[in-house]
Amino acid sequence: MPDSNVATAPVVSVKPVVLPAPGRGADLQVRVSAPVTGHDLPVVVFSHGFGWSMDGYAPLADFWAAAGFVVVQPTHLDSRTLGLPADDPRTPLIWRIRVEDLKRVLDRLDLVEAAVPGLAGRLDRRRVAVAGHSWGAQTASMLLGARVLDAGGVPGEDMSDPRVTAGVLLALTGLGGDDLSPFAAEHFPFMNPSFDGMAAPALVIAGDEDRSPLSVRGPDWFTDPYFLSPGSKSLLTLFGAEHSLGGIPGHGVAETTDESPERVALIQRLTTAYLRSAFDPEDGAWLAACAELEGDPQPLGKIQSK
Repeated sequence: MPDSNVATAPVVSVKPVVLPAPGRGADLQVRVSAPVTGHDLPVVVFSHGFGWSMDGYAPLADFWAAAGFVVVQPTHLDSRTLGLPADDPRTPLIWRIRVEDLKRVLDRLDLVEAAVPGLAGRLDRRRVAVAGHSWGAQTASMLLGARVLDAGGVPGEDMSDPRVTAGVLLALTGLGGDDLSPFAAEHFPFMNPSFDGMAAPALVIAGDEDRSPLSVRGPDWFTDPYFLSPGSKSLLTLFGAEHSLGGIPGHGVAETTDESPERVALIQRLTTAYLRSAFDPEDGAWLAACAELEGDPQPLGKIQSK
């Protein structure tokens, strides 16, 4: 179980852990971060944004691991570290391969356990969450029940996974179709989601200054996954946050245009509280965190729940 004293446990991190991936063109490399103590540890599988890798998002991965979660970060084929050519035949399918990457992690948790000294037998495979940022959030959302619509508006394959308990979706893009910019409509046809079947519990996190060149809409585009999905959902809207949400990809990262250690710290605390309560409904961490934010005289954001 995650320690009630958030982000205090020593952490061990191992990379690359190689998971065999026949037919992918390259085996799947992942980074595994885990607390050195504790048992019945929940698992969080994190999907990075476009171009990133298992080496990114330390502010989240390290914090979650120190709070008592085992965090697994795959490197997807779009990673700049792999240098996949734009004309590679796999390129149009990367959005699907990304989803398969997350499922492959869940399929091979035995290898994940064996790769980290002392971790074997300490995972609680009944408690698994997926998380992701930007494109990674779309990847994670597919395991929660989101689907991609074809050109005729018909939902494609259901790629949800019953092994997943909950999700944390950071800067997840909204509806496709007429809401996409011409560039996005031409180059990213998979950005046409339906959230109608995304019934699994999830925390959606959006910045109220996140203005994407991929959409003709404003920052409210990133709230679609909350408003248009069924089931138990919460929405954290961060004031003044752009797409990096204050710097979650890493400290001092060039893509961060809205650097805010305070905002990142809030995301760390709230996501940890959310995951704890999602895994254990009797855990009051999430309700306490929401009450603390609501009572802040100068809050960095607001929370809605349904």
